[in-house]
Amino acid sequence: MNSLSCKDGMAEGERRKQDALASLAERRDVYVNRGRRALLARLLEVGTATADDVRSVVELPPGVNPTCFGSVPSPLAQAGVIYRAGYRETTRPEGHARPVTVWRLADREAAERWLRLHPDRPDPSDESAEAQGLLFPLSETQETPSPAAATTGPGMEAI
Repeated sequence: MNSLSCKDGMAEGERRKQDALASLAERRDVYVNRGRRALLARLLEVGTATADDVRSVVELPPGVNPTCFGSVPSPLAQAGVIYRAGYRETTRPEGHARPVTVWRLADREAAERWLRLHPDRPDPSDESAEAQGLLFPLSETQETPSPAAATTGPGMEAI
């Protein structure tokens, strides 16, 4: 029998998710930054946006898993720049019509400020990509850097 209550299990699951997303954001920061910029640009332009909008604009190099985009909205939502406005089915065929979050702009001024403070950066060089290390070890004997302690993502402290 599981020793965690349902509430404790959910809290632990959320903690693990936030740790994984922080790790992805830290190791793929250039692409996550581009994702946040794309999300905010779309919200400023039309008022709503989803992960589909980010995926359609931000190109990832071969070998970079698009799950890194999962870390895009949380810090912006936690900072009060955007908010969850519901769900709709993804328009990407490979997404099998699963629900994705619809985001709305909560604070236009904060979004514009975030974009000014976080310009796009060049693609990582081959050396810096190697320095990022593996997201997960290939074997149990290989060590992987621990996830970032903060779950707010790089640069959110400026909002």
